[in-house]
Amino acid sequence: MSLLKKSSAPLAILLIIVVLGIAQSAFIVKQTEKAIVLQLGKPKAGPLGPGLHFKLPFVQNVIYFDSRLLEYDARPAEILTKDKKNMVVDNYSKWRITDPLQFYRTVTSIPRAQARLDDIIYAELRVALGGYTLIEIISSDRTAIMKEVTEKSNSLVSAYGIEVNDVRIKRTDLPAENARAIYGRMRAERERMAKQYRSEGNEASARITAQADKERAITLADADLKAEILRGMGDAIATKTYADSFGKDPKFYEFKKSLDAYEAAFKDKTRIIMSMDNPFLKYMK
Repeated sequence: MSLLKKSSAPLAILLIIVVLGIAQSAFIVKQTEKAIVLQLGKPKAGPLGPGLHFKLPFVQNVIYFDSRLLEYDARPAEILTKDKKNMVVDNYSKWRITDPLQFYRTVTSIPRAQARLDDIIYAELRVALGGYTLIEIISSDRTAIMKEVTEKSNSLVSAYGIEVNDVRIKRTDLPAENARAIYGRMRAERERMAKQYRSEGNEASARITAQADKERAITLADADLKAEILRGMGDAIATKTYADSFGKDPKFYEFKKSLDAYEAAFKDKTRIIMSMDNPFLKYMK
Protein backbone atom coordinates (compact mmCIF):
# COMPACT_ATOMS: atom_id res chain seq x y z
CA MET A 1 0.00 0.00 0.00
CA SER A 2 2.76 2.42 0.87
CA LEU A 3 4.55 1.46 -2.34
CA LEU A 4 1.45 2.40 -4.37
CA LYS A 5 1.30 5.78 -2.67
CA LYS A 6 4.98 6.40 -3.42
CA SER A 7 4.54 5.56 -7.14
CA SER A 8 1.39 7.70 -7.58
CA ALA A 9 2.95 10.91 -6.20
CA PRO A 10 5.40 11.43 -9.14
CA LEU A 11 2.58 10.56 -11.51
CA ALA A 12 0.37 13.26 -10.04
CA ILE A 13 3.18 15.78 -10.24
CA LEU A 14 3.77 14.82 -13.87
CA LEU A 15 0.06 15.17 -14.61
CA ILE A 16 0.00 18.62 -13.04
CA ILE A 17 3.03 19.67 -15.08
CA VAL A 18 1.36 18.38 -18.28
CA VAL A 19 -1.89 20.27 -17.49
CA LEU A 20 0.01 23.45 -16.73
CA GLY A 21 2.04 23.03 -19.90
CA ILE A 22 -1.09 22.62 -22.01
CA ALA A 23 -2.72 25.63 -20.28
CA GLN A 24 0.39 27.72 -20.90
CA SER A 25 0.78 26.60 -24.52
CA ALA A 26 -2.83 26.93 -25.72
CA PHE A 27 -4.41 30.33 -26.35
CA ILE A 28 -7.52 31.63 -28.13
CA VAL A 29 -7.66 34.58 -30.50
CA LYS A 30 -11.10 36.24 -30.53
CA GLN A 31 -13.07 37.08 -33.66
CA THR A 32 -12.25 40.78 -33.27
CA GLU A 33 -8.51 40.24 -32.72
CA LYS A 34 -5.26 39.23 -34.32
CA ALA A 35 -2.19 38.02 -32.44
CA ILE A 36 1.54 37.51 -32.76
CA VAL A 37 3.75 35.18 -30.74
CA LEU A 38 6.90 36.61 -29.15
CA GLN A 39 9.92 34.64 -28.03
CA LEU A 40 12.33 36.55 -25.81
CA GLY A 41 10.74 39.81 -27.03
CA LYS A 42 11.10 39.02 -30.73
CA PRO A 43 8.21 38.08 -33.06
CA LYS A 44 8.24 34.36 -33.70
CA ALA A 45 4.91 33.65 -35.38
CA GLY A 46 1.96 35.56 -36.76
CA PRO A 47 -0.16 37.32 -37.42
CA LEU A 48 -2.63 34.73 -36.20
CA GLY A 49 -6.35 34.94 -36.93
CA PRO A 50 -9.30 33.93 -34.74
CA GLY A 51 -9.26 30.41 -33.28
CA LEU A 52 -7.26 28.10 -31.00
CA HIS A 53 -3.47 28.30 -31.23
CA PHE A 54 -0.44 26.90 -29.38
CA LYS A 55 2.92 28.26 -28.24
CA LEU A 56 5.87 27.08 -26.22
CA PRO A 57 5.00 27.41 -22.54
CA PHE A 58 7.04 29.74 -20.33
CA VAL A 59 9.25 30.71 -23.30
CA GLN A 60 6.85 32.39 -25.68
CA ASN A 61 4.11 34.94 -24.99
CA VAL A 62 1.23 36.36 -27.05
CA ILE A 63 0.32 39.96 -27.87
CA TYR A 64 -3.22 40.69 -29.10
CA PHE A 65 -4.25 43.47 -31.47
CA ASP A 66 -7.75 44.78 -32.10
CA SER A 67 -8.68 44.14 -35.74
CA ARG A 68 -11.79 46.36 -35.63
CA LEU A 69 -12.09 49.90 -36.93
CA LEU A 70 -10.64 52.25 -34.30
CA GLU A 71 -11.27 55.94 -33.74
CA TYR A 72 -8.73 58.56 -32.74
CA ASP A 73 -9.94 61.96 -31.57
CA ALA A 74 -7.07 64.43 -32.05
CA ARG A 75 -6.47 67.53 -29.98
CA PRO A 76 -7.66 70.84 -31.53
CA ALA A 77 -4.77 72.61 -33.28
CA GLU A 78 -4.24 75.92 -35.08
CA ILE A 79 -3.89 76.01 -38.87
CA LEU A 80 -3.16 78.92 -41.22
CA THR A 81 -5.45 79.15 -44.28
CA LYS A 82 -4.65 80.40 -47.78
CA ASP A 83 -6.06 83.86 -46.99
CA LYS A 84 -3.81 84.08 -43.90
CA LYS A 85 -6.54 83.38 -41.36
CA ASN A 86 -5.75 81.39 -38.22
CA MET A 87 -8.33 78.77 -37.36
CA VAL A 88 -8.56 76.03 -34.73
CA VAL A 89 -9.40 72.64 -36.27
CA ASP A 90 -10.79 69.76 -34.21
CA ASN A 91 -10.56 66.52 -36.20
CA TYR A 92 -10.88 62.78 -35.71
CA SER A 93 -9.83 59.77 -37.78
CA LYS A 94 -10.94 56.17 -38.22
CA TRP A 95 -8.19 53.62 -38.67
CA ARG A 96 -7.36 49.93 -38.30
CA ILE A 97 -4.34 47.67 -37.82
CA THR A 98 -3.85 45.77 -41.08
CA ASP A 99 -0.45 44.15 -40.38
CA PRO A 100 0.05 43.37 -36.67
CA LEU A 101 3.61 42.18 -37.21
CA GLN A 102 4.68 45.37 -38.97
CA PHE A 103 2.69 47.38 -36.45
CA TYR A 104 4.56 45.79 -33.55
CA ARG A 105 7.96 46.26 -35.20
CA THR A 106 7.40 49.95 -35.95
CA VAL A 107 5.15 51.49 -33.30
CA THR A 108 4.64 48.59 -30.86
CA SER A 109 1.45 49.92 -29.15
CA ILE A 110 -1.76 51.79 -29.87
CA PRO A 111 -0.77 54.96 -27.90
CA ARG A 112 2.42 55.27 -29.94
CA ALA A 113 0.44 54.60 -33.13
CA GLN A 114 -1.98 57.39 -32.18
CA ALA A 115 0.96 59.74 -31.66
CA ARG A 116 2.21 58.94 -35.17
CA LEU A 117 -1.29 59.40 -36.57
CA ASP A 118 -1.54 62.74 -34.80
CA ASP A 119 1.70 63.97 -36.38
CA ILE A 120 0.95 62.71 -39.88
CA ILE A 121 -2.72 63.74 -40.08
CA TYR A 122 -2.06 67.18 -38.57
CA ALA A 123 0.76 67.76 -41.07
CA GLU A 124 -1.47 66.75 -43.98
CA LEU A 125 -4.33 68.86 -42.68
CA ARG A 126 -2.04 71.86 -42.36
CA VAL A 127 -0.80 71.43 -45.94
CA ALA A 128 -4.26 70.76 -47.39
CA LEU A 129 -6.11 73.53 -45.56
CA GLY A 130 -3.30 75.95 -46.36
CA GLY A 131 -4.36 75.72 -50.02
CA TYR A 132 -7.92 76.92 -49.33
CA THR A 133 -9.53 80.06 -47.97
CA LEU A 134 -11.49 80.14 -44.73
CA ILE A 135 -14.82 80.38 -46.57
CA GLU A 136 -13.95 77.43 -48.83
CA ILE A 137 -13.04 75.27 -45.82
CA ILE A 138 -16.24 76.12 -43.95
CA SER A 139 -18.53 75.72 -46.97
CA SER A 140 -18.52 73.46 -50.00
CA ASP A 141 -14.92 72.24 -50.36
CA ARG A 142 -14.62 70.44 -47.01
CA THR A 143 -15.53 66.99 -48.42
CA ALA A 144 -12.86 67.19 -51.13
CA ILE A 145 -10.29 68.40 -48.59
CA MET A 146 -11.02 65.52 -46.22
CA LYS A 147 -10.78 62.98 -49.05
CA GLU A 148 -7.40 64.38 -50.05
CA VAL A 149 -6.12 64.30 -46.44
CA THR A 150 -7.38 60.72 -45.96
CA GLU A 151 -5.62 59.43 -49.08
CA LYS A 152 -2.29 61.11 -48.31
CA SER A 153 -2.35 60.09 -44.65
CA ASN A 154 -3.15 56.49 -45.56
CA SER A 155 -0.20 56.28 -47.95
CA LEU A 156 2.14 57.55 -45.20
CA VAL A 157 0.95 55.28 -42.38
CA SER A 158 0.95 52.08 -44.44
CA ALA A 159 4.60 51.60 -43.45
CA TYR A 160 3.42 51.12 -39.86
CA GLY A 161 0.92 48.36 -40.70
CA ILE A 162 -1.93 50.87 -40.34
CA GLU A 163 -4.77 51.83 -42.66
CA VAL A 164 -6.54 55.20 -42.37
CA ASN A 165 -10.13 54.84 -43.56
CA ASP A 166 -11.44 58.32 -42.92
CA VAL A 167 -10.42 61.74 -41.60
CA ARG A 168 -13.10 64.23 -40.60
CA ILE A 169 -13.24 67.74 -39.16
CA LYS A 170 -15.64 67.91 -36.22
CA ARG A 171 -15.59 71.66 -35.91
CA THR A 172 -13.62 74.74 -36.83
CA ASP A 173 -13.21 77.76 -34.58
CA LEU A 174 -11.28 80.98 -34.60
CA PRO A 175 -8.57 81.56 -31.99
CA ALA A 176 -9.78 83.53 -28.99
CA GLU A 177 -7.98 86.76 -29.95
CA ASN A 178 -9.21 86.54 -33.56
CA ALA A 179 -12.74 85.82 -32.41
CA ARG A 180 -12.73 88.89 -30.16
CA ALA A 181 -11.44 91.08 -33.00
CA ILE A 182 -14.04 89.72 -35.43
CA TYR A 183 -16.84 90.09 -32.90
CA GLY A 184 -15.68 93.66 -32.30
CA ARG A 185 -15.77 94.43 -36.03
CA MET A 186 -19.18 92.76 -36.33
CA ARG A 187 -20.50 94.81 -33.41
CA ALA A 188 -19.12 98.06 -34.88
CA GLU A 189 -20.68 97.20 -38.24
CA ARG A 190 -24.05 96.46 -36.63
CA GLU A 191 -23.90 99.70 -34.67
CA ARG A 192 -23.06 101.62 -37.86
CA MET A 193 -25.99 100.00 -39.65
CA ALA A 194 -28.26 100.76 -36.68
CA LYS A 195 -27.22 104.43 -36.76
CA GLN A 196 -27.82 104.53 -40.50
CA TYR A 197 -31.28 102.97 -40.16
CA ARG A 198 -32.09 105.33 -37.26
CA SER A 199 -30.97 108.34 -39.31
CA GLU A 200 -33.00 107.21 -42.31
CA GLY A 201 -35.99 106.65 -40.02
CA ASN A 202 -35.67 110.13 -38.53
CA GLU A 203 -35.41 111.62 -42.02
CA ALA A 204 -38.49 109.71 -43.18
CA SER A 205 -40.33 110.78 -40.01
CA ALA A 206 -39.46 114.45 -40.57
CA ARG A 207 -40.51 114.20 -44.22
CA ILE A 208 -43.83 112.58 -43.34
CA THR A 209 -44.45 115.09 -40.52
CA ALA A 210 -43.70 118.02 -42.84
CA GLN A 211 -46.02 116.61 -45.49
CA ALA A 212 -48.76 116.07 -42.90
CA ASP A 213 -48.33 119.63 -41.55
CA LYS A 214 -48.51 120.99 -45.09
CA GLU A 215 -51.68 119.04 -45.86
CA ARG A 216 -53.16 120.13 -42.51
CA ALA A 217 -52.39 123.79 -43.23
CA ILE A 218 -53.93 123.50 -46.72
CA THR A 219 -57.01 121.74 -45.33
CA LEU A 220 -57.46 124.36 -42.59
CA ALA A 221 -56.97 127.19 -45.11
CA ASP A 222 -59.55 125.67 -47.43
CA ALA A 223 -61.93 125.21 -44.51
CA ASP A 224 -61.41 128.81 -43.33
CA LEU A 225 -62.00 130.06 -46.87
CA LYS A 226 -65.18 128.06 -47.22
CA ALA A 227 -66.29 129.22 -43.75
CA GLU A 228 -65.68 132.87 -44.64
CA ILE A 229 -67.58 132.45 -47.90
CA LEU A 230 -70.49 130.76 -46.11
CA ARG A 231 -70.36 133.37 -43.33
CA GLY A 232 -70.42 136.19 -45.92
CA MET A 233 -73.28 134.54 -47.74
CA GLY A 234 -75.13 134.17 -44.41
CA ASP A 235 -74.47 137.79 -43.46
CA ALA A 236 -75.70 138.92 -46.87
CA ILE A 237 -78.87 136.88 -46.50
CA ALA A 238 -79.34 138.18 -42.94
CA THR A 239 -78.77 141.79 -44.02
CA LYS A 240 -81.23 141.42 -46.88
CA THR A 241 -83.76 139.82 -44.53
CA TYR A 242 -83.33 142.63 -41.99
CA ALA A 243 -83.55 145.23 -44.72
CA ASP A 244 -86.68 143.72 -46.16
CA SER A 245 -88.34 143.40 -42.75
CA PHE A 246 -87.29 146.84 -41.43
CA GLY A 247 -88.16 148.52 -44.69
CA LYS A 248 -91.78 147.68 -44.12
CA ASP A 249 -91.81 149.54 -40.75
CA PRO A 250 -89.03 152.18 -40.32
CA LYS A 251 -90.22 153.18 -36.84
CA PHE A 252 -89.89 149.63 -35.57
CA TYR A 253 -86.39 149.57 -37.02
CA GLU A 254 -85.56 152.80 -35.17
CA PHE A 255 -87.01 151.34 -31.96
CA LYS A 256 -84.97 148.14 -32.34
CA LYS A 257 -81.73 150.03 -32.86
CA SER A 258 -82.46 152.22 -29.81
CA LEU A 259 -82.93 149.12 -27.69
CA ASP A 260 -79.58 147.76 -28.92
CA ALA A 261 -77.96 151.07 -28.02
CA TYR A 262 -79.52 150.99 -24.55
CA GLU A 263 -78.24 147.46 -24.01
CA ALA A 264 -74.75 148.50 -25.00
CA ALA A 265 -74.77 151.74 -22.96
CA PHE A 266 -76.48 150.69 -19.75
CA LYS A 267 -74.36 147.85 -18.38
CA ASP A 268 -73.79 146.75 -14.79
CA LYS A 269 -72.46 149.51 -12.54
CA THR A 270 -72.72 152.06 -15.34
CA ARG A 271 -73.75 155.60 -14.35
CA ILE A 272 -74.92 158.08 -17.01
CA ILE A 273 -76.10 161.61 -16.28
CA MET A 274 -78.26 163.28 -18.94
CA SER A 275 -81.47 165.33 -19.07
CA MET A 276 -84.78 163.62 -19.59
CA ASP A 277 -85.41 165.57 -22.78
CA ASN A 278 -82.32 164.02 -24.41
CA PRO A 279 -83.38 162.43 -27.73
CA PHE A 280 -81.43 159.27 -26.77
CA LEU A 281 -83.98 158.56 -24.03
CA LYS A 282 -87.11 159.17 -25.98
CA TYR A 283 -88.13 155.49 -25.96
CA MET A 284 -87.66 155.31 -22.15
CA LYS A 285 -90.18 157.99 -21.29
